Amino acid sequence: MKTNDMNQVVVHAIFILLAALCLIPFVLLIMSSFSSESSIVNNGYSFWPSEFSLEAYTYLWAQKAAMFNSYGITILITVVGTFAGLLISALLAYPLSRRDLPMRGILSFLVFFTLLFNGGLVPTYLIYTEVFHMKDTLMALIIPGLLTNGFFILLIRTFFANSIPVQIIESAYIDGASEFKIFYRMVLPLSLPILATIGLMLTINYWNDWFNGLIYITEPRLFSIQNLLNRMLVNIQFLQQSNMGGQNMSVNLPTNAVRMAMAVVGILPLILIYPFFQKYFVKGLTIGAVK
Repeated sequence: MKTNDMNQVVVHAIFILLAALCLIPFVLLIMSSFSSESSIVNNGYSFWPSEFSLEAYTYLWAQKAAMFNSYGITILITVVGTFAGLLISALLAYPLSRRDLPMRGILSFLVFFTLLFNGGLVPTYLIYTEVFHMKDTLMALIIPGLLTNGFFILLIRTFFANSIPVQIIESAYIDGASEFKIFYRMVLPLSLPILATIGLMLTINYWNDWFNGLIYITEPRLFSIQNLLNRMLVNIQFLQQSNMGGQNMSVNLPTNAVRMAMAVVGILPLILIYPFFQKYFVKGLTIGAVK
């Protein structure tokens, strides 16, 4: 075998091993969710449980009405928030990428400044609840994560500046195209890698968000899936610590297995969609550095 071929085999073997190591936590998570509570308590978490059980998923299925509603809320805010956030970020990043924009440096600094400082939790909460009256509304789950992430804007700006040839924009001007038409018909189609990358990041942020629901939402019908699962876990822990009539009524609740099952239910949709975005994700993050 040639030296180059041998090196490729070694490199591939190393990356396969690293990929397998990354999968180990997910395998342990899934297998633990199918373990009985007694096997986890007695033997700990294992890749092959001594006693398989569906009691954790049975417990979650008993809450199916609330879970389906929460999944709907989460899907809605994820789709709307991702689309709106991507649009706003691209609309701000495009003029910042143009070297002929007046005060371009100052505006870019203001975007960067938001990465260093924010208004704080209390002022932000008061503004959203007392000024904009967003408490117990879907807007409270969308707006705080929407306006806006400076890191995403700077990534898109860098991609526009380094990957969209100026000659294309100038030729479009000569042909009489407006700024909006150039942006919509030429810049966006050429920016699919970075848009898919930022879209995936926004999707993950909205799907995994539980903090906004924790502080802004008290209505159970507006709980996202992350908030619902978190509150279910808190309720289980409360029941375990409570004695009703001198007798613990929740001793049989599959606490540890439910934790694992909740993680599986929460992360599974993201795992399923990630392969479709992976090639754009990698290209979008690296193309600016290559340039």
